[in-house]
This record gives sequence, structure tokens and C-alpha cells, in this order.
Amino acid sequence: MSQTLATLHTVAVAVDPHWQTLADAVPDVTPEMPKDVDKPVQSLLNWTAGLGLAAAVLGGLLGWGAVAVGHNSERAALAARGKQAILWSLFGAGGIGVTAALVTTFYNMGK
Repeated sequence: MSQTLATLHTVAVAVDPHWQTLADAVPDVTPEMPKDVDKPVQSLLNWTAGLGLAAAVLGGLLGWGAVAVGHNSERAALAARGKQAILWSLFGAGGIGVTAALVTTFYNMGK
């Protein structure tokens, strides 16, 4: 593949002046996010990540509560469901954290 591209570059671009004209027609443009759009979108991303993490923490707290109630009242099924809720809230918080970081990083690359 690289040999094909090298051949195309040396034969087509170097010999044909129309290819050089097309290659030189790209202006020097720096993409920039408008300030009117940047602040609300950044606020929306921050609130979404914050609310998602708050929901994950609340799910973990409710899971610990279910474990405590299930253990003290000898309801093994409730305690087991509480343990699952704790694990899923940890996985959810990790997923939200990673996703929020990736979205914010890619969003900031466009600035």
C-alpha cells in the first residue's frame, strides 16, 4: 500500500500541475469553537458527569443499606442484591468517569 501511495505521489503530483493546484488550495484555518456555544456546552457536560456520579454514589449507599438490612433481618436475598448494587454502582461510576473524561478531552481538542 505504501509503495502504491509513493508511486502515485511521485507520478501524479510531481508531473501533473493540476494536482499541485488542488493541494495548495487549502487555506491556513484554525478551527475554533464560538464563545457563545462553548460555555453552555461545557456546563452541560459538567452537570451530566456530576449528576451521573451522584446517582452512582446514591446507588452505592442504597446498596450498603440493603446489605445492612438484609444481614440484620436475616434476609440473604436482600443482602445479596445489596452487594450487587454496590458492585454495579462502582462499575457505573468508573464508566461515567472514563466517558466524561473522554468526551471532555475530545471536545476540548476542537477548541
